[in-house]
Amino acid sequence: MTTNMSRRAVEIEDQTNLLPTKKLVVVITVLSTSLLICYVDQNSIAVALPTIANELDCADSVQWAGTSALIANTVFQILYGRLSDILGRNTILFVSLAFLALGDLLCGLARSGPQLYAFRALAGIGNGGINALAMIITTDVVTLERRGKYQGIIGACVGIGNTIGPFLAAVFVEKASWRYLFFMLCGLSATSGLLSFFVLPSTKLQDDTLTRLKKIDYWGTLFSSAAVVFLLIPISDGGVGFPWDSPTVVSLLVVGSVCTVLFLLVEWKFAMLPMMPPHLFKNLALNVVMVQNFLFGIVYYSSLYYLPTYYQNARRWNPSVSAALTIPIVVAQSVSSVLSGQYISCRKRYLEVLWTGYVLWTIGAGLRCLFGKTTAPVAIVFVLLLEGLGAGLTFQPTLIAAHAHSDNADRAIIVGIRNFVRCLGGACGLAISAAIYSNVYRRHAPAAAPSSIYAQPDLSSLPGPQQIQIQVAYLAASRAVFIFWAPVIGLCLLSMVFIKDQGLSRPEKDDGDVETEGSDDSEGVIMQPLQSSAGKSQKGGLLL
Repeated sequence: MTTNMSRRAVEIEDQTNLLPTKKLVVVITVLSTSLLICYVDQNSIAVALPTIANELDCADSVQWAGTSALIANTVFQILYGRLSDILGRNTILFVSLAFLALGDLLCGLARSGPQLYAFRALAGIGNGGINALAMIITTDVVTLERRGKYQGIIGACVGIGNTIGPFLAAVFVEKASWRYLFFMLCGLSATSGLLSFFVLPSTKLQDDTLTRLKKIDYWGTLFSSAAVVFLLIPISDGGVGFPWDSPTVVSLLVVGSVCTVLFLLVEWKFAMLPMMPPHLFKNLALNVVMVQNFLFGIVYYSSLYYLPTYYQNARRWNPSVSAALTIPIVVAQSVSSVLSGQYISCRKRYLEVLWTGYVLWTIGAGLRCLFGKTTAPVAIVFVLLLEGLGAGLTFQPTLIAAHAHSDNADRAIIVGIRNFVRCLGGACGLAISAAIYSNVYRRHAPAAAPSSIYAQPDLSSLPGPQQIQIQVAYLAASRAVFIFWAPVIGLCLLSMVFIKDQGLSRPEKDDGDVETEGSDDSEGVIMQPLQSSAGKSQKGGLLL
């Protein structure tokens, strides 16, 4: 560990590299493609879970296919911002795409539930890096004033990925095998990795590899990883796999809490380049934005898993119909993401966008609590459109708000922390939703009901009254989860009173940055490093 004096002497090299429009379009296209593949991978598995559970005979634990990926994503998410500062953006993005390709390949070869969960965790590590680096690299090549427009486009790819993923899964499940879905994603990830390696601009870092490796916060990495794993495993399985008062759950929670305290101590007193710098916590508005992202993750990720469960178990719709009914929420999210980005870049304001988004989402979440056994599909579509519009108006603008309330030098770690708390919220949301769903289902289900709450059961052999009772149990479980989500997103709306609109010019202008609109024939403006002029940014790659 190190002293406060040496901590202050450590520098980070600025990797800002503003690009002209033609080159910027190429970069955004590559980043958007990577993010699209990332979200197809994340959100395709929910539709395939019932089939996977039956084939691998793991119905009682199949929820870990989603939870393990989110835990792994969360564990590594907080590392990506600082690691990209130290080792370079492109290196971390390329490694992340390689992890995703390898994870998907192994998922397609899995022969048991535990194997699948381990390989999904490997893919989750890759997904976390792609998600973080797509945003971080965007902040390198675009000024804050113009960032909303391009982040809106990238955010639209999230919605498109959420749309394509369930449909691809449904097609593979019904026409071939879920294994081929993972093989296809492996090939796409590998191709995207090669594109990113050869096309994206690179920055030549001043320090040699050994010096850069010494800057990594190893103790923080150890304690943060241990804290997340030891806390999320009992939260995910408490009350389902183990009683809440069991020695296993209590021990893991205690160890996780101790690791959390040690992590905060390391970040506060000892880390050379903290992954979570203490000075960020002095900013009330920034803290509120991070809390909103945590709550956002609870509702957003849980919705992607438990809406298909409602469609297939409570309503008895097939995977294709289930996938079709995800279209309204993700298409609305894509459209509103693009429009909100254009609005923010044009008006240089973001507060009204966030207010509108959380209002619409809260109304939609409240109306979703009314979903029942006979709710008309058109009513479901209307509610999901409201929620999708709300999600799109908040998905990327929360990052714009976080950057507007912070220093330019912190932009990479803010992306990492934002993604960390959002994924942490997603993991906690899935765990809490699983506990609620399981307990409510078992309380309402008859003795003859299937023990699994995730696999789509075959009820044809049961008498009619029992079939109805089991469907009522699934419906009650789904509704209980929906009711849990509504006040969570409502808290995001209430917390907006603590956020003021800072505009979009302050961070760059404080650092003396030069903005360019990037004419097609220009070479772009290369911004100088924050602490030293020795490590100037250089363009690399075949196209840039």
